[in-house]
Amino acid sequence: MNVHLTLLLAYSVCLVLLGAWIGRLVKTSDRFFVAGRRLSPLLLFATVLAANIGAGSTVGAAGLGYRDGVSAWWWVGCAGIGTLILAFFVGPRIWSIAAKHDLRTVGDYLDLRYGPSVRGIVASLLWIGTLAILAGQLIALAWVLEVVAGIPKVWGCLIGGLVMTTYFTAGGLLTSAWVNLVQLVVLVLGFAIAVPIALSSVGGLDAVFEASANARADSLNFWRGGSSGWTYLGLLVPAFIISPGLIQKVYGARNANTVRWGIGATGVVLLVFAAVPPLLGMIANVSSPGLDNHELALPTVLVNELPVILGSLGLAAIFSAEVSSADAILFMLSTSLSQDLYRRFVNPTASDALVLKVSRYAAVGGGVLGVSLAILLPSVIGALGIFYSLLGVSLFVPVVAGIYTRRGGVPEALAAIAAGVVVLLAVHFGTEGAGFGVWSPTLIGIVAAAVSFCLVLVMRRKGIPAQS
Repeated sequence: MNVHLTLLLAYSVCLVLLGAWIGRLVKTSDRFFVAGRRLSPLLLFATVLAANIGAGSTVGAAGLGYRDGVSAWWWVGCAGIGTLILAFFVGPRIWSIAAKHDLRTVGDYLDLRYGPSVRGIVASLLWIGTLAILAGQLIALAWVLEVVAGIPKVWGCLIGGLVMTTYFTAGGLLTSAWVNLVQLVVLVLGFAIAVPIALSSVGGLDAVFEASANARADSLNFWRGGSSGWTYLGLLVPAFIISPGLIQKVYGARNANTVRWGIGATGVVLLVFAAVPPLLGMIANVSSPGLDNHELALPTVLVNELPVILGSLGLAAIFSAEVSSADAILFMLSTSLSQDLYRRFVNPTASDALVLKVSRYAAVGGGVLGVSLAILLPSVIGALGIFYSLLGVSLFVPVVAGIYTRRGGVPEALAAIAAGVVVLLAVHFGTEGAGFGVWSPTLIGIVAAAVSFCLVLVMRRKGIPAQS
């Protein structure tokens, strides 16, 4: 067993033990779902930032940097933009509603605002999409272990799935917040050390830019290079405004100001961090040109260009990023199934202890399904795209419209969801995922959802019957 793998496994054991220790304090579903609404700005910042810096933000973004150049900034940059909108325009409002009505999931909010039919439909759609993003995190973990120790993808997915499922199941949001704080320290330290050393090893920034320009003419175009660029706005910004996992972390804040400070700081950090993975990907393009799989760029540069101990710290940073995002996804899966589906539709009289037990069973089931899907899907970015698309077209319009207007009801919400999903699928398959220029299938789906919401609203105000 090599040094890199030994240190990564030891780090994994520490995360599991920390999660199990904190999980002793979690005895009620309130603590599991929203950490008793006691998260400080620091803990909220740590858990939201750790959730946002995951497979797509590290392995995926570095792979895009390797392939497309500096325009890969937009992959993480869009997350930062969406997070800032969540911090100041959506988060404080929805926190106030959640605190007033004791809401624990986004499904609770949809039920309060539109009724059980909208809640059930959205929860079912998100289960499909959320499994895809969980698979993306596990694929990234598998790539790391493949480069480090030649471990096959199947076993890499199984190891990553076991770690994140074990510590999250112990204590839900409370466990995640504290473990995420540790992971965040490792992540920041790892990348802070890795970037200057890796850059120095290939001759500095000028050498990287020169090699990138020689390899691809548009690699230094910030706005658009290859398939990366500002066109990610339509796919990613809405998803980071209304992601159920992020909104449920908002619910755990002490007050609305905690939301503004904690999540606002997260957005700023994401805008800065967005440059790091693409730069490492471009460094890998200099030191290891011709990789068959561009998503191996980040672990490759950490293993090949850094001393063993420092490379291990960088790999631990990636591992932290992937596992922390994966636990946020398990959070969505387990709370959605137990609260939005089980307690709302299957057993409305379920005791708090039973709901907590179902949440933990759901986390284990979600972990198993996520591992299975990760083994089948080929790439990180491909898996994440499924989730972001479904999330945007099904949730963005009902959630934002519900916060800012009381006029829309069940017919408007259902029309928005149906139109968004149908148009997304039609454009995606009709154009083979390309869309029409800057109009991606996801952006067109969101526009269709908004138009449908407004049309049904106008029809009902004029007295034209609409089916609910």
